[in-house]
Amino acid sequence: MFKHFEHNIVEIKQTHFMKKQERFEQIINYFKTNQPIAATELHYENPFQLLIAVILSAQCTDKRINMITPALFKAFPTPQKLAEAEFDEVFHYIKSVSYPSNKSKHLIGMAQMLVNDFNGKVPETTETLTKLPGVGRKTANVITSVVYNQPSMAVDTHVFRVSNRLGLTTNSKTPLQTEKELIKYIPEEYVAVAHHWLILHGRYTCTARSPKCDECKLTQFCKSYPKWQKGLFI
Repeated sequence: MFKHFEHNIVEIKQTHFMKKQERFEQIINYFKTNQPIAATELHYENPFQLLIAVILSAQCTDKRINMITPALFKAFPTPQKLAEAEFDEVFHYIKSVSYPSNKSKHLIGMAQMLVNDFNGKVPETTETLTKLPGVGRKTANVITSVVYNQPSMAVDTHVFRVSNRLGLTTNSKTPLQTEKELIKYIPEEYVAVAHHWLILHGRYTCTARSPKCDECKLTQFCKSYPKWQKGLFI
């Protein structure tokens, strides 16, 4: 028992004093080995559908979005169809998601801009995508990474929380600060998939209120694990 306690003390010290570059390398190596394939849990068949789904997913669960999008996609299969839709028509399909009024307006406005300014095609850059109604930097980065396989890091609440707890970010106060710090240390070829690694880890293991540290396989690399062992809220 004493040896086990001694081992834990050594592990805590090693975790606390681990250099950031080494922490990134160890965590990336873990995911590469144990979860080489990771993807969005939103259901879609083309870039236009994914754009709709991601806009709708803001402050809402992917499970809920996947429940309502099949009928929505069937009713409005193209940007042209959605651009011509009335507010009440769109609202009818998405009324069970968060902020349905704003999202109905955003979806119609987004489709109208796609038709009028981009020939109905979903843009390929983050800067251009953010010009669309309802599309912030996070949504734009999801599209460029998932659809166009660009090294874009979309930072949602899961990515923000997990990056901070693991020690991948330091004193990051905003999603943009987190994005820049992650991009700095994650090799370009892993940025797109790392977005999904962090989201899924936050969704199922490193949860907001009760992180499952006793089940987590990243504790030896996690900067917050020693705090959890002492019973401190993280």
